[in-house]
Amino acid sequence: MRGVFRRVAVLAGVLLAACGGGRDAVWNGYVEGEFVYLAAPQAGYLKTLDAARGARVAAGEQVFALASDPDAQALASAEARVEAARSRVDNLSEPRRPPEISALEAQVHAAETALRLATTQLAQQEALAASRFISQARLDEARAARDGEAARLDAARQQLATYRASFGRKAEVAGARAELEAAGAEAELREWQLARKTVAAPAAGEIAETYFEPGEWVGAGQPVASLLPDGRRRVRFYVPEREVAGLAPGMAVTVRCDGCGEAFEARIDFVAPEAEYTPPVIYSEKARAKLVFRVEAVPAPALAAILRPGVPVDVVAAGN
Repeated sequence: MRGVFRRVAVLAGVLLAACGGGRDAVWNGYVEGEFVYLAAPQAGYLKTLDAARGARVAAGEQVFALASDPDAQALASAEARVEAARSRVDNLSEPRRPPEISALEAQVHAAETALRLATTQLAQQEALAASRFISQARLDEARAARDGEAARLDAARQQLATYRASFGRKAEVAGARAELEAAGAEAELREWQLARKTVAAPAAGEIAETYFEPGEWVGAGQPVASLLPDGRRRVRFYVPEREVAGLAPGMAVTVRCDGCGEAFEARIDFVAPEAEYTPPVIYSEKARAKLVFRVEAVPAPALAAILRPGVPVDVVAAGN
């Protein structure tokens, strides 16, 4: 008789669980951090690392900077080309001999600046090639660039000698204006490249890891530091199939974890469209081999200080 009552009690419990819709269920999960990897689009030596690992940074605060000497020289060369092109346009519009010669002299000066830059870059590439940091092809490119700038300087000097013996032609104004536009575009590109040698935090958060020290060579696009923004912490939990139907983006859930103090609220923004097996990080024996749906919720950014990635959490429907 006692066995009969036991079976009835078990059956009643199953029916109550099925009818309850999972309102009292506790779902297991953990805190997930979405890291942002900070990198510069160009290569260079790391000049400064302004935020150490574990430091908090504000939005817009500088995190690191690469040495900008070659790019600063390139910008100066591009700006000199702009001034030369602008002077050439003005002087061709008013074909007076002295202004024309001045414009060509500025063009020669720009070509000399470009040659100095190419010579400096070639010396740097030769030093890197000696240490086997770059390939022979890169070194050949640097030599070709230096030779090209030398040829442009020679052409500018020859043109200056020609104009000193004759007047410019108004028909060249259109071509000079096109050269001015091209020089302006190059100057903007060089300015953009120089600005990208300094990288700032896109949002407030914590520097999770740094990968280089000042003085080391950083390749283009290689992360120098990883940032965990305050607003990029998520609660990821797993819900059985019979309970997931009652959850939808926009709904609130209550989250509890050890060491987090009082329970806090998070809002669901993702429910997986397909079931999966419970991941190994969830150690519940009852749910280990069951199909579940991954659900993610976003807590308030103000809770960033207590929500560390990897911390296990228990999640219930809001109000429970």
